[in-house]
Amino acid sequence: MKKVIQKIRKTIIVILCFVLFFLLGVFIYHRIMLGVEKGLISEPIGEMIEVDGGKMCIYSEGSGEPTIVFMSGYGTPSPILDFKPLYSKLCDDYRIVVAEKFGYGFSDETDSPRDIDTMLEQTRKALDGAEIEGPYILCPHSASGIEAIYWAQKYPDEIKGITALDIAMPGYHEERGYAISLDKAMGFICNSGLIRLMPMEQLEWGIDADSLTEDEKSQYKALMYARRGSATMIHEAEWCKENMATISGNGVPDVPMLFFTSKQMASVQFPSDPERYMTLAQRYTDNKAEYIALDCGHYVHVEEPDKIASEIHRFIEGIENNR
Repeated sequence: MKKVIQKIRKTIIVILCFVLFFLLGVFIYHRIMLGVEKGLISEPIGEMIEVDGGKMCIYSEGSGEPTIVFMSGYGTPSPILDFKPLYSKLCDDYRIVVAEKFGYGFSDETDSPRDIDTMLEQTRKALDGAEIEGPYILCPHSASGIEAIYWAQKYPDEIKGITALDIAMPGYHEERGYAISLDKAMGFICNSGLIRLMPMEQLEWGIDADSLTEDEKSQYKALMYARRGSATMIHEAEWCKENMATISGNGVPDVPMLFFTSKQMASVQFPSDPERYMTLAQRYTDNKAEYIALDCGHYVHVEEPDKIASEIHRFIEGIENNR
């Protein structure tokens, strides 16, 4: 019996050593490749704007009115490239802007807190520094819905409307709960280099979108490997529950709103009752907005850009006609 226990112990030690050497090898390869890929992302696609001691990247295209401001979901490695499938269908008629928060895309990291007031004011300062004036149509995705709703609550004169891309909103965390451990686990996967072993098709981001050139796809991947596990992102996740509580304590914004909701996300988040997810927006707004269900994944702007662009055109025309 003693020999059996010793053999089992040795086997476990061998396996652990193998796993540790494997992880070390992946990490070393990851660090080497970050250096190789650095040249791909050394030149920002947008304009770098000084904000609170760091620089935020603001990308703009087109010159029409109104201005549509795209705000990325939590953890999106390259907001500028991720939104391209959608804004490329809108920039001929409107001025489109992508604001990359600290810790995202080409923007710097920051030690400033990730409370909703700080993040909103930094976005507003970046737009002001880039001489991009409102009022705006906000187009938030996922977690940035919190910032967009708060923006309309706090500065309603700056917002013409909100076109919400499967956003987080009051009621979501209360019904589903929230665990920061998942965000930290993803941070480890990225920073250790294990993300390089994951097939691209398993990632919802627009890395392989048809609207991206091959060079842009390479840039997106380089930004994903370099930025997805940033400390700034993790700090933002730690603030998420408190930020949601802030907007929940205020009233529903008095601006026109159009909500796009993912049926597939509903099945993932509320598998036993997807309708709870699908009706979050109606319940939050007391059924006083517009709602469109999409049979696609959470990154709706990547999977259904034509449908969404068409509905945004219609939504904006309605706002302009009612002025």
